[in-house]
Parts: sequence; C-alpha cells; structure tokens
Amino acid sequence: MVITWYGQACFRLQSGQTTVVIDPFEKKLGLTPPKFEAQIVLVTHEHFDHNNTKDIKGDPLVIDGPGEYETSGVRIRGVFSYHDDTEGSQRGVNTIYVIKMEDIRIVHLGDLGQNRLTEEQLDTLGEVDILMVPVGGIYTLDAKQATEITNQIEPKIVIPMHYKVKDLKVKLDPVDNFLKEVGKTELEKLDKFTIKQKDLLDLEGKMEVIVFKL
Repeated sequence: MVITWYGQACFRLQSGQTTVVIDPFEKKLGLTPPKFEAQIVLVTHEHFDHNNTKDIKGDPLVIDGPGEYETSGVRIRGVFSYHDDTEGSQRGVNTIYVIKMEDIRIVHLGDLGQNRLTEEQLDTLGEVDILMVPVGGIYTLDAKQATEITNQIEPKIVIPMHYKVKDLKVKLDPVDNFLKEVGKTELEKLDKFTIKQKDLLDLEGKMEVIVFKL
C-alpha cells in the first residue's frame, strides 16, 4: 500500500488498482485539490476542507457517515464522533473511519474534537496499525490532546495531519508541537509512505511517527 498526503486531512491510499481518497478539500483552502481517479471517497464531515468530492474523477463510491461498507476489496467502518468536546454543540458531528486494506488496519480520525474516546469507540476501532490524527488545534485536537488520544489507541504508526503548512489559508498550529509531545523531533519528511503488512511485525511494542513533505 502507498499512502500520500495532500495537506489538511486528505490522503490517498493506493493498493494495486484500488484508490481510496479521504477528505478531499476545495481550492479556497489555499492548497492544490486532489483531482485523480478513485474507487472510494470518504468524507468525515461536511466542511469545505473535507468534502470536495466533485473534483475526484471516475465514478467512486462516496461514503459520508457511520456504517459498514465493503467494495473493491476494502472494508470500511464509519464510527460516530463529535467535532468538538461539547457533544457537537459548536461544530457538529464527525465520522471516524476504520479502513482495512491489505490486512492493514488504518484509522482516520477526521476532525475529532473529543478530548477522549469512549470505551465503545475504542472497542470499535480495535487494534490499530496506522493512525491518522489531527494535531493543529483551533478546530480540532491540539498537540497535547492528540497525544492523549494516540496513547488511548496505541497504534503502531502515527501520521499527524490537519496542521499548519505553507499557503494554508486557515490558522492552525505547526506539527512541531505534536512531535515535541511524542518525543519525535528528528524525522525525515517523506513524499509518500509505502507499507506492507509484514512490515508491521517489526513495530510490535513500538510507535513510529511518519511526517510528509508538502
């Protein structure tokens, strides 16, 4: 599987001929929107920087809420959550996605705003191989909250997202705040990340952090 980050909370997961895109954004965010073909599009919530499905080419299955789905060899579970820590009163609801591809379990937290996950949510997420967690604060988790959520989930690999990058037109904190919290300040930034299920065996009892170039 090849994982590519496009900024904000947008990722492409590529496995053979199957492409999944998560949270594609609009041009007004200040970044270049993804415009490739995909079989599956996941939308965590209906904000312009997460729901630009119209620019994705092909005839993808669009998933935009809780439930169980399976297509193109990919299994997906959408888990209900809140975009803030006041049960949605400020920013509404959010869907966490559990994605199973190539026997790798990926969790994308979207714009999670809860300070902690509930036991029911944790049980649904299960044993997580790769966690995509927002860390930029203001609209979602800040560095300290993201670290606490990460510690709850205990993934093998963590990919921070939704933080300040060049040309971004919304105010967010930089990723460095999160990297300091987790003690991973000296990291090489990647263009893309390639992972196979067997690679995860080397990470038992460890936690690797992946940061992308943009």
